Amino acid sequence: MRKALRGIKFDVVRTSTQTAARLGKLGTARGVVETPVFMPVGTQSTVKAMTQEELEELDFSIILGNTYHLYLRPGHDLIGKAGGLHRFMSWDRAILTDSGGYQVFSLRDLRRIGDEGVIFKSYIDGSEHVFTPERVMEIQGVMGADIAMAFDECPPYPSTYEYARESAERTHQWAIRSKSAAREGQAVFGIVQGSTFKDLREWSAEVVSSLDFPGIAVGGVSVGEPKAAMIEVVGWLAPLLPVDKPRYLMGAGTPVDLIDFTMMGMDMFDCVLPTRLGRNGSMYTTYGRINIKNARFTDDFSPLDPECDCRTCRRYTRAYIRHLYKAGEMLAARLATYHNLYFYQRVMGGIRGAIQSDRLVEFRREFMAKYAVEAESNAPEEF
Repeated sequence: MRKALRGIKFDVVRTSTQTAARLGKLGTARGVVETPVFMPVGTQSTVKAMTQEELEELDFSIILGNTYHLYLRPGHDLIGKAGGLHRFMSWDRAILTDSGGYQVFSLRDLRRIGDEGVIFKSYIDGSEHVFTPERVMEIQGVMGADIAMAFDECPPYPSTYEYARESAERTHQWAIRSKSAAREGQAVFGIVQGSTFKDLREWSAEVVSSLDFPGIAVGGVSVGEPKAAMIEVVGWLAPLLPVDKPRYLMGAGTPVDLIDFTMMGMDMFDCVLPTRLGRNGSMYTTYGRINIKNARFTDDFSPLDPECDCRTCRRYTRAYIRHLYKAGEMLAARLATYHNLYFYQRVMGGIRGAIQSDRLVEFRREFMAKYAVEAESNAPEEF
């Protein structure tokens, strides 16, 4: 199926007979994004520890930027003078910008919310700034994002039913205003909220879908709720979202999340885990996650992942990378982040291949036969 959408074009080219997974092509002005897709997070117009050349080498077709952070520094006007965010950061592939809605959640000690918008206090110098849906769309328009997110309120977990309903209603009103204020030719995705309440989630999905955005995002997940609650929310929503538009699950997740939520019908994902963990010495491998700072790697002269052929694994040993971390060398974060993003691309490539051959269930079984889920724990290891 094909639908021409404002600023983008989305084709579902194959569906799984085993699951709700879809193989798609998301056409943008800067190239085609094959879905399901993982999008690295580049909050400050950089994917931390990586160069744009390396992202291209890893064949990422789309990355994220953040409206709130880039507005504060260096400022959207300066980015506009540079010719937009793509030229400013020298990236000629697609960019999706988060509207700042997540900062409504994460910076709750620095903001005040009202129906008109949010007053933020800058974490840089304490100055106050007003974010309304109109202002947010103006900023994203100046930056020239290929996909801009509607302004929303991301409620914390847990939330009361009353607050979650009030927050969802505010998000719906802001969605209408965001769509009205968007620049011609810029694709805007609406965001479904409603916390962990089934009726609110279903109501929000109905309202946001009725606004005919070119894409729909599921927000308010991965904000501290148990994994079972996240799965439940996506399970409620996936059958309700338009089948002819891309579905974006915001903030998820681990490698296992990518497989499981694809099987539930999601198409687009982002998460800071591969880069954040890499900077802190934690790497994904075929057999689960490891913390390279652990003393057991002191004289381990094997690669990070014996089944990985990224250039970190081809050239460097666990012992050497552990030494770099212990010595405080910046190369440690660079090598680990490159490897983690390569690993995520391997997983996504495997998922797409499995949908194409209609064996996604078997792919998950084979992946999990090796991958140690308990390694996903955030419990510290002994050094």
